[in-house]
Amino acid sequence: MEMMLLESQPDSCDQVDVLNSSKSSVSCDGSSYCSRLSFDTSTLATTTMSPSPENSTFTKPPHRSSSDSAWEAIRSAAERRPTGVLSFRDFKLIRQIGSGDIGTVYLCCLKEQDSNVNNTYNSHLYAMKVVDKQVLAVKKKMNRAETEKRILKMLDHPFLPTLYTDFEASHFSCVVMEFCSAGDLHSLRHKQPGKRFSISSARFYAAEVLVALEYLHMLGIVYRDLKPENILVRSDGHIMLSDFDLSLCSDAIPTVHSPDSSPEILTTATATPSTTRCRKLKPSAAALTCLCKRFFRSRKVRSTEAELRQFVAEPVTARSCSFVGTHEYVAPEVAAGKSHGNAVDWWALGIFIYELIYGYTPFSGKTNEATLQNILKKPLIFPAPASGGSEIYARSLISGLLAKDPESRLGAKRGAADVKTHPFFKGLNFALIRSAPPPGLPSLRRVRTATLYSGTSKKKNACMGFEYF
Repeated sequence: MEMMLLESQPDSCDQVDVLNSSKSSVSCDGSSYCSRLSFDTSTLATTTMSPSPENSTFTKPPHRSSSDSAWEAIRSAAERRPTGVLSFRDFKLIRQIGSGDIGTVYLCCLKEQDSNVNNTYNSHLYAMKVVDKQVLAVKKKMNRAETEKRILKMLDHPFLPTLYTDFEASHFSCVVMEFCSAGDLHSLRHKQPGKRFSISSARFYAAEVLVALEYLHMLGIVYRDLKPENILVRSDGHIMLSDFDLSLCSDAIPTVHSPDSSPEILTTATATPSTTRCRKLKPSAAALTCLCKRFFRSRKVRSTEAELRQFVAEPVTARSCSFVGTHEYVAPEVAAGKSHGNAVDWWALGIFIYELIYGYTPFSGKTNEATLQNILKKPLIFPAPASGGSEIYARSLISGLLAKDPESRLGAKRGAADVKTHPFFKGLNFALIRSAPPPGLPSLRRVRTATLYSGTSKKKNACMGFEYF
């Protein structure tokens, strides 16, 4: 006897409250995920769910507000369980909201288990990504699902997903994340005048994506699937990157580049005699001389050097030969079948900014093969003369990010530290971008939840459309 049955249709799985997109992520085999999702009573009854060390205690990530009631609802529900962990039986699926290459995403909420518990806990909505492990095993894509779950457990950033809990149910693997009610940037762009964002709006979204990429690269993660469809918008207007199954995990060593530690500065013709002598002295004497210089130089010089210091954490050693990504967003080295690394994310950022401002990608062709050839051979062309200084800076940034040679691409060596200093972002305080007011976009979707909690079961079933677990 099946307690829940949901059928995913290949032609309609992306049509729930989002605009269809012709751009889909591909891997080497290029296949897509669409499978029948069902939980069998007999199978689930024999499934043993042992407490996981990661789920046994719910520690709120530092960036989450102390008033985050959605997190508190999850924690409270887990505390009421004998094992201290949540399972599929604690959630109600409401409807499908997305489908990707390795899984399907559902809107869900916590079930009402205790009449004494505040009913407002059940009003919180979450996104549950369900992966059919049997299907992925046949497609040899299990490593992608495992990579995504591993990355989600690492993340703690305001522009990246919060993983509330994860569990196994029969041959399905489920992760519960926060739900972004305002859709994605692809849908929002199509609702703007001319189907494109203003320069100021594009600057805001590019800045938040840049900060998110900086954090991922600091963890040694190359995203490899940046595109508007994967950038969700929260109800407050700020963004959240999603989908990490194509990401490449490597290592990054965070460093601080300053005038004293930068070899380029010490080897330039402008080096002072004292710094030159410092290199020629014995190690102990050199260290003492340089230390004295540091303590006795003027306050103005020290202040200037502090401003020049830059935090750099870039996985420059990451390498892969896999063909992954979205055709219109893949870098030339990927299109050519060569090995690639962190520079592919900075290329994708350039394509992303171009699409936000002009409403289309610069190298799109009639076919995927034509698109790849354009990426390799076609020069970067802008549609018309720039209309002002801001657009001139935007084009300069895009040109630097879309350098076909990855070695000369902006961001390839020092990552976000170089991109942030571009004049396009002049005057923007990246440290406070989380608190900056987002663009005033007219059509941010609002989630209709009133019918979910109406008095009669008839209205509930009409809203859900299928049986729960």
